[in-house]
Amino acid sequence: MKIEIVQLENIRSHVKSTVPFARGFNCLVGGLGCGKSSILFAVDFALFGDPLGRSYDYLLREGAESGKVVLQFTQNGKSYTLTRGLKRRGKGISQDFDELKLFEGDNLLASVKSDAVAEQLKAITGLEKELFREIVWVRQEHLKELIDAPPRERQKRLDELFGLSDYETAWSNLAAYQKEYEVEKKVYEKDPDVSGIEKLNMEYTRLAEEFTRLEMEIQAANKKLDDAKKAWEEAELKLKKLEQLKTSMEELKRKEVQIQTNLSNLEDSLASTAEKIEGKKAIIENLKQRLNAMEMQAQSHREKLKEIGVPEDQPIEALRQYLLTFDDQIASLKAEQATALQNMQTDQRRLSSLSTESRCPLCLQPLNDEYKSSLMERIQRENSERQKTISQLQKDIEELQQIKEKASAAISNLQILNPRTEDVKIRINEESKALAELSKEFEEKQKLEGELRVQLEKIRVEIARFDVSELETARNHREQTFQQYYTLRSDLQTMENRKGDMLRRLDDIKERIDQAQKEIEHMERLNKIVNITGSIRDAYRSIQPKLRSEFVKVLKNFVQQILDSLVGEEGSPINIAIDETYTPYVLSESGVEREVSNLSGGERTLIAFAYRLGLGQLIMQSKTGHGLSLLLLDEPTESLGREDGSIDRLAEAISRFKAIEQIIAVTHSEAFAEKAEHVIRVEKEAGESKISVEK
Repeated sequence: MKIEIVQLENIRSHVKSTVPFARGFNCLVGGLGCGKSSILFAVDFALFGDPLGRSYDYLLREGAESGKVVLQFTQNGKSYTLTRGLKRRGKGISQDFDELKLFEGDNLLASVKSDAVAEQLKAITGLEKELFREIVWVRQEHLKELIDAPPRERQKRLDELFGLSDYETAWSNLAAYQKEYEVEKKVYEKDPDVSGIEKLNMEYTRLAEEFTRLEMEIQAANKKLDDAKKAWEEAELKLKKLEQLKTSMEELKRKEVQIQTNLSNLEDSLASTAEKIEGKKAIIENLKQRLNAMEMQAQSHREKLKEIGVPEDQPIEALRQYLLTFDDQIASLKAEQATALQNMQTDQRRLSSLSTESRCPLCLQPLNDEYKSSLMERIQRENSERQKTISQLQKDIEELQQIKEKASAAISNLQILNPRTEDVKIRINEESKALAELSKEFEEKQKLEGELRVQLEKIRVEIARFDVSELETARNHREQTFQQYYTLRSDLQTMENRKGDMLRRLDDIKERIDQAQKEIEHMERLNKIVNITGSIRDAYRSIQPKLRSEFVKVLKNFVQQILDSLVGEEGSPINIAIDETYTPYVLSESGVEREVSNLSGGERTLIAFAYRLGLGQLIMQSKTGHGLSLLLLDEPTESLGREDGSIDRLAEAISRFKAIEQIIAVTHSEAFAEKAEHVIRVEKEAGESKISVEK
């Protein structure tokens, strides 16, 4: 993560400030109380929103009703913008969630809800509040806090950051679960069904065998009952049929008389229908002859139209439209005739003018006699041609009028014939339908006659087949079969009741066995859980020191690498050692350990800085999978003086350290700021902080 720009509005002494940052070593420099640390407070607020104390009084400018921080940063080549706001409400100050927004470029990722923004921010940067405030942001006078802390306190704090304290918590928590599982296991062991499950299984087996035998008996009884029921139903059906036959004999005889009467009436109706059919056929034949004559007349008129050049296959309306074309042609010829006549009259006037004067009637120029004679002859010839044209046009007009009259007469006749033809066709269609209905009626009556004759024959056969003695025999047989069916049904019901009782007993025992089996299985699982819980507790108790030892080894390597980088080739090497309480020691060339507290102020600051960076790299890699890319230092030159060169050495060491992409330090030391790659000066004028970039 690399911070690009921080914008502050009404944050502490900043009314409206924009602070740009760059890659590498950035230094915020200025006097005491000018608003340097406020920028780091603003970064923390923008990222996480929670106050450092109980309220936001330390952050919002005194007298301001609202404040806002805009943080622009990059991560993995992508640009992000995070905005948070503060609002004064009565005597208190709270976040203004309407201002809470997180963008990737111009795309809004989350807004309004803190949890959603925190989730997105962690997914992007891997940072969470505790990690940032403990590792990334080293607040004023906290640089040496860890190396100066008592060993056990240091070990406890770092175990929590590394996640090792979770193993101790888990070891303690598992003890309660282990005891609870052991108590539950003992309860199951005292259950009588669990201890006597073998007896339950034997009782269930005995009942199941008895139940199987009873089911076989019931199946045999059901088959006998089905056979008896079938025999009873067949006897009942036969008796009903005979009784119905006896009851229907008189009815059949009455039907015989009725059918004979219906047949006589049907024969008379068939004769009448046949006579009507012949009449309809004669009418249809007469109509077809009339239709044929009309169609021949219409064909004659259409042939006349064809002779005079009119398209005869068109409908009447189209033919009437075609007549209008004759009028257009005649009008066109008359217009042409009138034009020719007008031109001839015009030339005639020109001849009259030339005969009296030797001057052109058009341009009024004088003409010689030869040209005048030639012009008059030409005009006379043209008039003669026009006269012929007028005569020919008159002849064409008269011919078109004659053709039009013939066409009009033929079309009028067709118009008269067409509806008459359609009427005859409709009559033929109606009479044909009537004939079809009569024919259908005739066929149905013939079919009905055949059916009545078949019914009559069947009725006579049924009457002849009936025997009264069969009825009494059927009654006796029905009584015998019913008595047998009733006895078998009573026996089967008794067996079914026994089966129901036995099934309930089986279900009860099966339920007890299943429950006991579940309890046994659960008891076995509980036993495994108790054993596993004990093993896990032992593992938690043994793994913590092993993991801590590994963390210490990696931390020692990180701190040593950072120290070597900070000291450089020209400085005196510092060899570091770290014990199981994460306490750092300096090793002399002879291997003697020296406590950090016995070193000079500059050496202690350098080691504290390297220790912080090493912890940051290790914790960030273990928590997020990538190293520390951002470090915020608030007054790292605490208790250092320029006389012994310790400030210069720390600043020089930080400027040489390139493992962290961006370091932002707050200081009032001009000597410290001289070594920074990018210097941002913060000054206060009339109670307001002002920002200026020096390099």
